[in-house]
Amino acid sequence: MRSKVLVFAGVLACVLFALAGAGFCQQGQAAGDGKVTLDKWNKIIEAKVAETTPDGKGLINYEEGYIEAVGIGAPPEKYYGKPQARPMALRAAQVDAYRNLLEVTKGVQIDSQTTVKDFVTESDIIQASVSGLVKNAKVTNREYMSDGTVEVTVRMYMSGSFVRTIMPKAIADDKKTDPPPPPMRPKPGKADDIFTGLVIDARGLGARPAMSPKVFDENGKEVYGTLVVNKEYAIQQGISGYARDLSAAQGNPRVTNNPFTVKAVSAEGAGKSDLKIASNDALKLRAVKENMAFLQKCRVMIVLD
Repeated sequence: MRSKVLVFAGVLACVLFALAGAGFCQQGQAAGDGKVTLDKWNKIIEAKVAETTPDGKGLINYEEGYIEAVGIGAPPEKYYGKPQARPMALRAAQVDAYRNLLEVTKGVQIDSQTTVKDFVTESDIIQASVSGLVKNAKVTNREYMSDGTVEVTVRMYMSGSFVRTIMPKAIADDKKTDPPPPPMRPKPGKADDIFTGLVIDARGLGARPAMSPKVFDENGKEVYGTLVVNKEYAIQQGISGYARDLSAAQGNPRVTNNPFTVKAVSAEGAGKSDLKIASNDALKLRAVKENMAFLQKCRVMIVLD
């Protein structure tokens, strides 16, 4: 009797182990579809000004200034269980990740009308530069799944060389198409009129982020953008920073200790990344020499939903 009980217990244990193994394998397969990275990205989106691509293979984090993509790789079936399987799956995942990163990068919004893809299509030089930057992106994470697949995440920052590739054309195009800001002779301001940065609250307007947003007054004259900024500052730190929290934006080192906070009137353009502010607020910025100086240095934060 006792032997039968032991046999039954052994069989039951084997069945439970097999079922657990199947469940683990299914979990690994699900993760191999990119869900490990997607879960991480969803948490980032909840807290930061960021968005994923429709296919779930990429993340554009405008607040922290980087682009990520995930790639999935599996070894050829004949190598399953062999020593070569893992390196081959890793290589396939990296190739897939870099290919996806290039596609995600093309979708980055430059301004309300233009994406990186538009510039890449127009210029072979920019296309070659962007492709080269993508190939040098850093691998930030590797996940080895129970089914033998590998998930690789790669990251490229939207600063330095990337901005240096994109921004000169953006500035040149704007000078061709946009009217210059109205002529002003700003004067040294009184203490109460001098600020150290600009914070624009654009919540509730459906506004979206971009690398090169523009700010207009109610008459459509540019207050801030590529026609105003110093190109070197734009390359070093981007034209503006982004945040989801107004207090966090006001306390950001980018705008230092006394920013001028304004409420945007509307979000403009196809990409909803251009902002309109009240003409009285625009006048406060334009009339004071010190305020124009911080605009040239890109000391601007934008708050989005």
